[in-house]
Amino acid sequence: MNKLFIVLAVVVVLIILIMIPVGMYFGFYNSVTVLRNETEAQMKQVDNQLQRRYDLIPNLVNTVKGYAAHEKEIFTNIADARGRMMQAGNVREKAAADAALTSALSRLMVVVENYPQLKANEQFNRLMDNLEGTENRLAVERKRYNDLVKEYNNKIQLFPGSIFAGMMGLQKMDYFEVPQSARENPQVKF
Repeated sequence: MNKLFIVLAVVVVLIILIMIPVGMYFGFYNSVTVLRNETEAQMKQVDNQLQRRYDLIPNLVNTVKGYAAHEKEIFTNIADARGRMMQAGNVREKAAADAALTSALSRLMVVVENYPQLKANEQFNRLMDNLEGTENRLAVERKRYNDLVKEYNNKIQLFPGSIFAGMMGLQKMDYFEVPQSARENPQVKF
């Protein structure tokens, strides 16, 4: 009876020792899957706001063109950046295209300062209000995305998650961040 009890105790301990890491593994897998799905969904929200922004830009450009037709380079830069954004496939490409568009829009706003009658245009003001609201929503969505990326990256880099992440082949996700080249102030030529 004593030997049977010892054998049974050893078997129970072995089962527990096997079940703990297996349970931790599946718990980690499930939580990382949820985080990855939330992050992907949040990126779609960023995409929605980027699309909203890009839908506003042609109307804004056309309104400004009526007053400042000779500013062709700025309009070309905006169109190019907009096209790059539509073709961007990953977060880094989207962030780079977004930064280029933001820079081009900043130069456009400098041009607008030279046309007081444009600032009095009701359609222009409505478009600018819509663009400003979209920029604010975009900033919120980017922050939410980056918060989820940080949570995901922490989860796969901290112990014991790093062990499981290595076994699963999980990689860090990229933040939605401005490329270094876009952090420099744009030079506006008159």
